[in-house]
Amino acid sequence: MHDDLEKILFTHEQIHQRIAEVAAAISRDYEGRELMLVAVLKGAVFFLTHLAEALTVPAQIDFLGIASFSPGRVLPGVVRISKDLDLDILDKEVLVIEDIVDTGLTLRYLLNILSGRQPRSLAVCTFLDKPTRRLVEIPVRYSCFEVPDRFVVGFGLDYNQQYRTLPCVGILRSHIYQGK
Repeated sequence: MHDDLEKILFTHEQIHQRIAEVAAAISRDYEGRELMLVAVLKGAVFFLTHLAEALTVPAQIDFLGIASFSPGRVLPGVVRISKDLDLDILDKEVLVIEDIVDTGLTLRYLLNILSGRQPRSLAVCTFLDKPTRRLVEIPVRYSCFEVPDRFVVGFGLDYNQQYRTLPCVGILRSHIYQGK
């Protein structure tokens, strides 16, 4: 699978070092409080697992699934919740855990839904940030890495459900996802 990568952006060691740094910042900011980590399935699971074990503050974990809805591909970009939270976030310190923030459209939708459930606070922590593609302003409080406007895979990020288990993050060769 490494042969399918044009370039490795972040090694396994770099990823774990950066996650530890971000976890330390989160732990400082939420010291004395309990966090509710809300991970967006499926890509954020790898990041969530390593982040949660590096935190020094107590944290509950829950999951949300987001699905695109476009009958006949007529309405691209319309999303819905495919798996809702099991826990109530009313008056909780909520940190949304994302694998990558790209255009911001899906995350804006998700933040609007969650803010309506009246958490005490609501912030975003993303593994990868791709600000050059942002179409809407999204308040990303914590970010591990900024990535170029390229198709990246590994450490939870996939292409057709493949490459998630790569221990690194890399740029996928374009002929693979362009079908050539």
